[in-house]
Amino acid sequence: MKKDARFYWNLFYSAFILSAFTFGGGYVIVALMQKRFVKKLKWIDEDEMLDLVAIGQSAPGPVAINTSILVGYRLAGIPGAFLTILGTVLPPFITITVISYFYMAFRDIPMIRALFRGMQAGVAAVIADVVISMAARIIKRRKLLPVIVMALSFIAASFFDLNIIIILLISGLFGIYTSLRAGTSPAADAVGNADAVGNEDTGAAPGAPADAYDADEDTDSGQMPFRGGKEGS
Repeated sequence: MKKDARFYWNLFYSAFILSAFTFGGGYVIVALMQKRFVKKLKWIDEDEMLDLVAIGQSAPGPVAINTSILVGYRLAGIPGAFLTILGTVLPPFITITVISYFYMAFRDIPMIRALFRGMQAGVAAVIADVVISMAARIIKRRKLLPVIVMALSFIAASFFDLNIIIILLISGLFGIYTSLRAGTSPAADAVGNADAVGNEDTGAAPGAPADAYDADEDTDSGQMPFRGGKEGS
């Protein structure tokens, strides 16, 4: 992913367009971000997008603004965060400024009320689509605990009106427990990725030491591998 002027413009433009044509609250723009940055541009994978949305939801402030900052920072650091927050904030700022001058004139027009009711139906459909897509990805992993946590979180939020912060914290603890039980850690994953990259460069099989490949290559070329020390000793 080349970070040139076109990339930064596309980042700002994406945030601006999503914010400008989004009605119905922060969860709608988060859903559209997932479609734009994950499915269309393929700049972020779906699992990481889920993580960014969870952090944006648990942090203070509007979820749309928080998620925009996180996505921008993930893609291009501080300049990216600045561009996405600017692109997200400008459309509602301009729109509300204009509407404030004409609000009293059209607030009671039946057609305007009908328009907003129709938008609410569309917003519900968009949110439902993204929720189903994300839930299906979790179910496809065929792991029982994440599915149970997802179901219990839904019940706690929908029927018991439990604070979202508490739900996220408890879900995060279950995630830590799952990782520790599986014996994985971010450090181990980083080492594994580095080994995979190194083996791709040499052509060796995953997990095979690099010098083993070098020895095979020397033997195939008719030369004995050099092992150190004096020749003929």
